[in-house]
Amino acid sequence: MQHLLKFRYFLLFFCLISCRETPKAETAPQVSTPSEDHSDIAETKDKVILFFGDSLTAGYGIELEEAFPALIQNRLDSLGFKYTVINSGLSGETTSGGRNRLDWVLNQQVDVFVLELGANDGLRGIPLEETRNNLQAMIDLVKEKNPDTQILLAGMQIPPNMGPEYTTEFRKLFPELAETNQIPLIPFLLEGVAGIPELNLEDGIHPSPEGHEIVRENVWKMLAPMVSSQKAF
Repeated sequence: MQHLLKFRYFLLFFCLISCRETPKAETAPQVSTPSEDHSDIAETKDKVILFFGDSLTAGYGIELEEAFPALIQNRLDSLGFKYTVINSGLSGETTSGGRNRLDWVLNQQVDVFVLELGANDGLRGIPLEETRNNLQAMIDLVKEKNPDTQILLAGMQIPPNMGPEYTTEFRKLFPELAETNQIPLIPFLLEGVAGIPELNLEDGIHPSPEGHEIVRENVWKMLAPMVSSQKAF
């Protein structure tokens, strides 16, 4: 119960100080619809893990405590890790939108930065070079703000609607960025969830609470080594 209260506290704090920016409307096909940014800027004695993403991070269609960032907080607390998770997911976000709002989000100490953006770019057919440049710019900004921040990149895949060449190049974009920047990669955030009706909402795109439990495990495989040295004894 304590970890949920902590997670809810940070959401409430953000709601009190957020700048009331209205996200851009979605165009079909879409990965999500606009909603509030769950990020916040607050002081904490714990180290901070910031999940920066779109509706997949924000937990579109489910309760905030059912989304995978909150489930990661539960896992950290149960294992005695002194970390506070901040959910900075914004439904409908593209890499361009994320790039524009990142500087404000980084006005706090961030120890681990999880970058989960690009799905909406792919579903809209945004040129791959633009997506790549935006993701690279965000990685660069995180490093510029604090060179000690660890960065974890979430790999994404899209349906073949845009054609096989675009789909293949989109999938390759994430491991290439991870290799170029020498940062760890979650190979595919929705591994074991995408395309499985019972693990997704009725839209067939956004994970259900059960789907988010699997997403948590996909994230944890790569996140656990990054936080293991900070366990509280």
